Amino acid sequence: MRFGYYDRLSRANKEIYRKSDAIETLGLPRGLELGPTVQAIEAALLADDRAAVQRGCAQLIDALVRGYRVPGVTVRVLAKRPADGYGELHGLYEPGEKGALARITVWMRTAQRLQVHELCHHLDYELFSLEETFHTEGFYKRESSLVNALLAQPRDVGSAPGGR
Repeated sequence: MRFGYYDRLSRANKEIYRKSDAIETLGLPRGLELGPTVQAIEAALLADDRAAVQRGCAQLIDALVRGYRVPGVTVRVLAKRPADGYGELHGLYEPGEKGALARITVWMRTAQRLQVHELCHHLDYELFSLEETFHTEGFYKRESSLVNALLAQPRDVGSAPGGR
């Protein structure tokens, strides 16, 4: 199934869309034990501790980009998400330009899931070498497979970096 906006894409972007759609899984890089970090993010979210969420998200994303061997990305967690004339923004991926690192911005209520969503945009460019990143069925399947892999990891917050 292709999403409705597919018909409005240029021929080149339709080809990129189809490439993206064909990539359906994204497992964790070997050797990463991220369950404690995920649990620490969950605990920080429950405590409404923005600084701890920021640290946990940065640790998680840093570990994943190292594991995938792609350029780094900065992570920013804000307390309140902005709204614009088109509706509420849930997360934001900004590709790096002119040697600058790409940036992921998420908000407290969306930090747990959307940091992975925005990371998938980064991986589209850096791991899969796609010239654009589209929301395709394949994109959402990759995102879901990564979230499921992270949530399936053993947890022990006491051993998480920065854990309590």
